[in-house]
Amino acid sequence: MKKLREGYTTGSCAAAASLGSVIWQITGTMPDQVCLETPSGVILHLEIQNCGQYMCGVVKDAGDDPDCTDGCLVISHVQIFPHDGDIIFHAGEGIGIITKKGLKLPVGEPAVNPVPRQMIIKAIRSVIGTKAAIVTISIPNGKKLAEHTFNSRLGIEGGLSILGTTGIIRPMSEEAVKDSLRLELSMHREESGESCAFVTGYAGENYLKQHYPDHGAIMLCSNYLGFLLDCAEELEFKEILLTGRPGKLCKPAADIMYLHSHTAGGQREIICTHAALAGADTALIHKLYQCRTTIHMEEILTASGFQHIWQSIAEAGIRNCELRTHSKIQIGMILIDEQNQLLAKTEQTEQILKVWCHS
Repeated sequence: MKKLREGYTTGSCAAAASLGSVIWQITGTMPDQVCLETPSGVILHLEIQNCGQYMCGVVKDAGDDPDCTDGCLVISHVQIFPHDGDIIFHAGEGIGIITKKGLKLPVGEPAVNPVPRQMIIKAIRSVIGTKAAIVTISIPNGKKLAEHTFNSRLGIEGGLSILGTTGIIRPMSEEAVKDSLRLELSMHREESGESCAFVTGYAGENYLKQHYPDHGAIMLCSNYLGFLLDCAEELEFKEILLTGRPGKLCKPAADIMYLHSHTAGGQREIICTHAALAGADTALIHKLYQCRTTIHMEEILTASGFQHIWQSIAEAGIRNCELRTHSKIQIGMILIDEQNQLLAKTEQTEQILKVWCHS
């Protein structure tokens, strides 16, 4: 099997471009290449492009990772002052601005994350010492590229974030996705309090918005239910409402907390088990087990008078979710079908809704 090629982050690009800018100003010559040590200890030798007077650019290489910013040009201009002082960051073209609380930076700051800031400061200080400076980072077309990221959900408006905790991109890593999800949940905790709805897809989100106009925070958890429940416990949430279709949300009934179909199925086994526990005969269980989709199983259960088992599946799911969070969070579940009609609503849900709708 081919080994996937590593790349480097926008944070590494910004730090290298900033280093090139200050070297150019101090020596009078723009370097063709700079040497940058990343937080992971990997040494990068990155080519520098001339983007204008004392403006240096570095092209991002994401390696074999499917990154929408692969090949983008990260530009830095550093304005050096003669006096000692702080290094301040400005957002140039294509760099987002923080507009909501709960992220690692205050509202109004450019979306240059803490580790990239440290990398840039370290690189600049190695040349200018204690002098004050303003660093302006730009990414042409960054605003358009940001449409393919989590930024709008995180409250980052106007462009991309400068990211990276190690400086290196390891292909197919889910850490960036998890970091973004945790940041979004932290933002909801800061802005909306101790209650949040987790939806597995846009059907669940649309259902909640339609039925509860005064709704609280809604978090798209996708396949990362277990991870976000762990984060919710850490962030001291008190109520979580799960909403979505049974294709994914029946899985917690079997303690399956990562919901991607490539990792675990289990829908047939869960539904057949609950149907059998409810008194279904062998013929019906065999018929259910032959189904290839949850939608088909829904149809058979309804036709056979066993649609009530969705309630027991939902109750079993939230019991496992509450165990996952060490019973520190009250959890409810709403299951909906393909026509967005209610299949099940657990006992705790009404109480959770009262809190969530006023959060």
